[in-house]
Amino acid sequence: MAVFLLGVGAACCLGFGFVLQQRAASRAPLADFLSFRLLLHLIRMPDWLCGIALMVAGQVLGAVALAYGEVTLVEPLTATNLLFAMALSRRLTRQPLGWSGWGGVLLLAAGVTAFIVAGQPRGGDADAGPLRHWLVFGVVAGLALLLTLGARRLHASAEAALLALAAGLLYGLQDALTRICGQLVRDDGVAGLFAHWQPYAIVVIGLTGMLLVQSAFETAALRMSLPSLTAAQPLAGIACGVGFLGDRVRFSTGALAWEAVGLAAIVVGVILLGRHPAMPPGVAPQEPIGATRVL
Repeated sequence: MAVFLLGVGAACCLGFGFVLQQRAASRAPLADFLSFRLLLHLIRMPDWLCGIALMVAGQVLGAVALAYGEVTLVEPLTATNLLFAMALSRRLTRQPLGWSGWGGVLLLAAGVTAFIVAGQPRGGDADAGPLRHWLVFGVVAGLALLLTLGARRLHASAEAALLALAAGLLYGLQDALTRICGQLVRDDGVAGLFAHWQPYAIVVIGLTGMLLVQSAFETAALRMSLPSLTAAQPLAGIACGVGFLGDRVRFSTGALAWEAVGLAAIVVGVILLGRHPAMPPGVAPQEPIGATRVL
């Protein structure tokens, strides 16, 4: 129950934080697209700082949840951040939910429930071996890199979706490394943590993911980017959890079928909610990258 509450609390903070960050990023100059100058510009905006504070709070709550629960359990819970993003966006825009909104809410909630009940995520072998570890790590990071490179050739809305997808993959990888750091702290103490590479990788991955997310928020409406971000993170986290953290889910035929149905429902629910009219708009889609808006 504690892990469940921590996961939902993390989702709440993340959802509210993403909405506030996008409202600020949509006012940033497009000349800073995919540049760390964008973060320097955004840091002067109070609503962005509030959004970042909420995101950090969500990540802290998620890290605590990961310290006591499996990635395969925590990730589906944090995917519900879109429910809280929708709640805040609906209040800001005063848009009714309608059939698509309620359908997305029910699918997301039912998908998370189905995956957790059918899969019964639990811990297993702590060490999957270095080859398997680096193989899964490399595949996830490589996919994120390919998506980022490919996004530059696309229209603004598709570009935002791919950048957010890449960021979601990185955040799922970051969550897996956070779980490892929690284990290292329990084994070696806080001082011993910094003798390992994982905390430094978390910082690099976190900053890179933040840059990708803010660039996605800057170029298009939230509904173009948040579904990709929210769907990719739990999928990448579950892949890492099963791939090299030793997490286990049930692999019987019936369980696998319900797990697949649950993950599919999560993705469809995320897409329905993310594309709802209540999600705040971003910049005009015809505005070219490299142009500077007059604020």
